[in-house]
Amino acid sequence: MLKFDFEKPIAENRKNNKLPFLVAHRGVCGANIPCNSTAAFLAALDQGADVVELDVSKSKDGKFFVFHPGMEHRYLQGGKPIAESTAEEVLRTPLLNADLVPTHYRVPTLAEIFALLKGKVYINVDKFWTDMEGITEEIYRAGVEKQVIIKSYADRESLETVLKIAPSLMFMQMVRNIDSTSDWLLESGIKFIGNELLAERGDAEIIQPDYLKKLKERGLLIWGNAIVYDERDVISDGHTDDSAYNIGKDHGWGWFIDHGFDFIQTDWLFACRDYLTQKMK
Repeated sequence: MLKFDFEKPIAENRKNNKLPFLVAHRGVCGANIPCNSTAAFLAALDQGADVVELDVSKSKDGKFFVFHPGMEHRYLQGGKPIAESTAEEVLRTPLLNADLVPTHYRVPTLAEIFALLKGKVYINVDKFWTDMEGITEEIYRAGVEKQVIIKSYADRESLETVLKIAPSLMFMQMVRNIDSTSDWLLESGIKFIGNELLAERGDAEIIQPDYLKKLKERGLLIWGNAIVYDERDVISDGHTDDSAYNIGKDHGWGWFIDHGFDFIQTDWLFACRDYLTQKMK
């Protein structure tokens, strides 16, 4: 049985989902399973992810891989940038585990992961803006266009490119301040589904009740991030996976429920789901 009916609008699937959509950041990884690997995405499916987030890198000969650009020194033996490597070089280079030990895992191609996730979950393709045209072609070639969520920052140049290249793909804009583009997007012809809110402080306008209410009234979905990629740039006012354990789960994950978020991106998928299931009984 399919988790969602991808023929329906995502807002309808959200309405029928008791919990917010839980987003597995780079799959579910740890120990010997590297992030953005096939095993990490299989673990995410096993733990009930509604959305799988993945990163895209491109080799110098034009092959798309699932890997976070710039993190080769941490996750790829030898540390050579994928952008400076041939596809053959990438495919034969081991991924490193949590202790920086080489594994048998290799960087998967974008096509491989699309095939793995087809018909199963929503897919957030991060770094879409690095090659909108090329990645869009990969999405349609794989037949996952009804599952994919793309994003970019809310600058007019990026939005015009989305309108030109990928208007039929589900689109979210990434905002740090009150945006002036939602009205334009709703009339643009882009399949605009909502905003990813990047709030560094509790007094940020984008997480105040009036703004959140306005988004909801427009039928827009709201994406929040419990992940901590960099402690110097926490993007949810300190309500994070870390604070779920260091302060309390109500402070960490519960805050997103209390503020009406529709997506919660987390690195602790199983624990987050277990807590939210209990909270929302």
